[in-house]
Amino acid sequence: MSPESDWPLAVAVGEALLRRGARVATAESCTGGWIAKVLTDIAGSSAWFERGWVTYSNTAKQQDLGVTEALLVSHGAVSEAAVLAMAHGALERSGAEFAVAVSGVAGPAGGTSAKPVGTVWTAWAWRSEGAVESRAERSQFPGDREAVRRQTVVLALEGLLGAIRPVDTAKIK
Repeated sequence: MSPESDWPLAVAVGEALLRRGARVATAESCTGGWIAKVLTDIAGSSAWFERGWVTYSNTAKQQDLGVTEALLVSHGAVSEAAVLAMAHGALERSGAEFAVAVSGVAGPAGGTSAKPVGTVWTAWAWRSEGAVESRAERSQFPGDREAVRRQTVVLALEGLLGAIRPVDTAKIK
């Protein structure tokens, strides 16, 4: 199977970004670069994929994306605050118009009662009329490590497409 048939969402994201003349950046922890890989599997993605970061450690989140140590200490790396900061950092540092960030507990170990295996936070940030807008979502995915990561990639792409398309619609009117 070709990457295009494996990931139709990635094709849709690329087409939507191309229509907008916009670019995307990724900031990934639990997916280890899988979102960037799926997006760059698409031929011609250099026209709309700006760059991606794999910030697996807290140090990388701080150094590469500007997530503060205080935020990570008070909320943890798997939190709404952390992924929003990651998405905003990716947007700011890349100059892209859209960003997606993920952090989670893919397993099989590492879960807690507050954040069991399968807990994933995803955030999307985008530039809109001179301002930055963003949203985040908590998910609890079933399955093994690969299943959690795969479901995270799908959600990240769906949310990215949802963030891009309203901008498309607003500009058409």
